[in-house]
Amino acid sequence: MASVLVASNRGPVSYVRGEDGELDARRGGGGLVSGLSAISSQDSLWVCAALGEGDREAVRRGIGEPGVRMLDIDPEVYADAYNGIANSVLWFLHHHLYDIPREPVFDAEFRRLWDSYRAYNRAFADALAAEADDGAAVLVQDYHLALVPGMLRELRPDLRIGHFTHTPWVSPEYLRMVPDDIVEELLWGMLGADELGFHTWGWASAFISCCSRRDDPTGTAQGVRTSGDPWHGVEWHRHGVGKGRTRVRAYPLGVDGDELRALAHRPEVDEALARLRAEVGERRTIVRVDRTELSKNILRGLLAYRELLTVHPEWRDRVVHLASAYPSRQDLESYRAYTASVADLAAEINAEFGTADWQPVIVSVEDDFTRSLAAYRLADVALVNPVRDGMNLVAKEIPVVSDAGCALVLSTGAGAYKELREDVLAVNPFDVSETATALHTALTMPLPERADRTKRLAATATALPPQRWFLNQLDALREES
Repeated sequence: MASVLVASNRGPVSYVRGEDGELDARRGGGGLVSGLSAISSQDSLWVCAALGEGDREAVRRGIGEPGVRMLDIDPEVYADAYNGIANSVLWFLHHHLYDIPREPVFDAEFRRLWDSYRAYNRAFADALAAEADDGAAVLVQDYHLALVPGMLRELRPDLRIGHFTHTPWVSPEYLRMVPDDIVEELLWGMLGADELGFHTWGWASAFISCCSRRDDPTGTAQGVRTSGDPWHGVEWHRHGVGKGRTRVRAYPLGVDGDELRALAHRPEVDEALARLRAEVGERRTIVRVDRTELSKNILRGLLAYRELLTVHPEWRDRVVHLASAYPSRQDLESYRAYTASVADLAAEINAEFGTADWQPVIVSVEDDFTRSLAAYRLADVALVNPVRDGMNLVAKEIPVVSDAGCALVLSTGAGAYKELREDVLAVNPFDVSETATALHTALTMPLPERADRTKRLAATATALPPQRWFLNQLDALREES
């Protein structure tokens, strides 16, 4: 039995079959892995899904890492829940990505997929209920597991339950597209938590607004009590459980500056940096590092770069756009089409402006963290222009490791914007011309100003590193236990 439990779709380890037929364990990274390292593994358990055949075989063989429990959920149920609902419905809702004349369509097939999403969440709730010690703290992660808190509350009312959403939260107006009973179930699931965490107050407020709509048909949330910072409370009434209160807070995840700088100065990163410098020459660099997710707005970023070269021809052959665009969710057709469009537009820009000695856009599609860190260090300008993003750690990482300081062009749609806004060049993510102007301003920024801004950005970015971010949530969860 564990006193602290974490639940997430992806766990800290995965298994692949080696050439010898044996299963090899590969450790993952990220803020959640770093955060959980702040507590004793003897007292904690991480519950996650078996994502591939290697993971499922490890579960069947009884192979596992200490402090980790993988759930071997039926592959079809998992695919329906993960791709059919989490990535194709909830992700699109929270990021406001739907092509409204065509999508969404809530039909019988959607209901079938939602049944799988419910079953997937139920598997996590059952496992957590079975593994948790009396009064344990359970921290559930992200939109994949939005129903778990409510399910777990009914199974184990003694537990302290938290949920953190790593994406934005959908606006009340956008949520109105969803059938009323699904909205009720979604809010019911989230309100099973004692504590709800979001990256920003903007996303937290959006959730509270969804609960307190005057025309809310669900009756799930009975009202909102606002006590001001550092928390807001949502009052609710749950049939069979009674009244309760869920506290809603903002926890703006930062980066571990020491760890990131150490990673960025390994010999292999130095070698990658030398190769990039050889490609770029003496030219300035505009760097972006993203997965090709629809929310990242890569196409408009490329259009802004093309407009920069058109309106300011003096930058031709004097700047290179290093665009790391790692393919994401290629099992979804909309993502495959978007990834292809990014490659096509980059090729068009190179054909229009390139010369025998200058390639205006260098696109990398390999998920290569070493190369990304080298690009961070080389950046004169960082372009981070998402349409809507929960946080966007790239905006925080680049200033931390930049060698000579970089000017950050940041969209107002990024969760990181309010923290960093004093020292960035802010842009409307839809305004290509404004973004092109900001790129020009960034490229012409005096070096001393650029360096000063970068120092302040780095200080803000490292203010709440992953371990502190995790412990703050755990402490808050235990406050009223």
